[in-house]
Amino acid sequence: MTPQANFMVAAPIAAGREADLRALLATMNESPGVAAPWNELVPFGRLENLHVARFVILRDETLGDIAAFGGSFRDLPTYLVFLGDCDGSAEALLLVAANVAGPGLRRIFAHCSGFADETDLAAWMRRHLVGPSAAYVNWVGRTVVQVREEQRLHAALLSALNSVAPATSAVAAWRSLKDSPNLESVTLSPPQPTPIAWLVGHWIRLAASVFALIVLAPLLLIYLPFFLVILRWREGAEPDVAQPADEAKRSAIAAYEDRDVTNSFTAIGSLKPGLFRLTLAIFALWTLDLTSRFLYVRGRLARVGTIHFARWVFLDGHRRLLFASNYDGGLDAYMDDFINKAGFGLNAVFGNGIGYPRTSWLLWDGASNEEAFKAFLKRHQNLTDVWYRAYPGLTTFDLARNSRIRAGYERETMCEAEAARWLALI
Repeated sequence: MTPQANFMVAAPIAAGREADLRALLATMNESPGVAAPWNELVPFGRLENLHVARFVILRDETLGDIAAFGGSFRDLPTYLVFLGDCDGSAEALLLVAANVAGPGLRRIFAHCSGFADETDLAAWMRRHLVGPSAAYVNWVGRTVVQVREEQRLHAALLSALNSVAPATSAVAAWRSLKDSPNLESVTLSPPQPTPIAWLVGHWIRLAASVFALIVLAPLLLIYLPFFLVILRWREGAEPDVAQPADEAKRSAIAAYEDRDVTNSFTAIGSLKPGLFRLTLAIFALWTLDLTSRFLYVRGRLARVGTIHFARWVFLDGHRRLLFASNYDGGLDAYMDDFINKAGFGLNAVFGNGIGYPRTSWLLWDGASNEEAFKAFLKRHQNLTDVWYRAYPGLTTFDLARNSRIRAGYERETMCEAEAARWLALI
């Protein structure tokens, strides 16, 4: 199994360079926000292990909301963010990117503070890497190569199905398809061995997490009554700074969406001040990351099955939180999916953010206030300037179906009922 990794290069944009940078990024697109795979600046199509990537000018227009808590932000920059998800090592992919797209990346990062003509590009990107506090992969181990090969298999089987002679049974049809000349050119690469270092680190992480919970459990139980009192007091006393979304901004972002069956989502917001909220957010994301690594690894995040990749990243000394995802369908359906299936998780994480609908005991209310929740997300959403996806037109459902088709195709035997179900997948 080849595990997936992620990267995020974040660097402050130099003063007065944002407009020029946005115009340069637009030249990478074949339609608004959607990258041309072979564009001259960063030909993503040459990065064979890359699932998704994006460039975002991360502008936070909600920074003034902290004034309701008696604070202010004076030193938070506007970032250029280059992030993506890939097979294998993220650092290895960035090295390849520096080799195949060095001149283009230099033109882009030249708009950032501290980047000069003589800068070592690969080293600069490594220095500006920001790791996620939590990350999610829809199907751990499903590679770009696998996705593309299984889609070609499905297409070949669909074509062959229209040309094979009528069969007396589903099993006979299955055998006929397996022997079809249409399939002779289809290649299905065997899974690669799981890297030992990744496997060892994976299980060490689980063991360390379980050990930490066991050790901390008595202290957490002692702290629980105090925690509940403080939480409920804060939920009642903290200012409600909910603001409506900027409709003009939202319309501009919407013009970049729904150009494929999958969309990208990027949002940034500030945490409520104080150690209590920060600790709570860190623990919630630690729990989310743990479950995403060991429980939600086969197609669903809780009960939400439309997300390909997602991440939660602290910025600026844990004062702000970035959320980025790749999801199927439209934005309103995406938000409804979360509200109906994972509202408690939304509350546990985003309930610590300024402007989030008021929660009750952290897990209740909040996201269930649908109108306020959607306004909160839309207000914090950023336009994704450039977005690349290695397999446009394929949803998470399509990917899972194609894998099941492959599994049936590679079997040596099938009963009649199994063959009938397999044919229905095609």
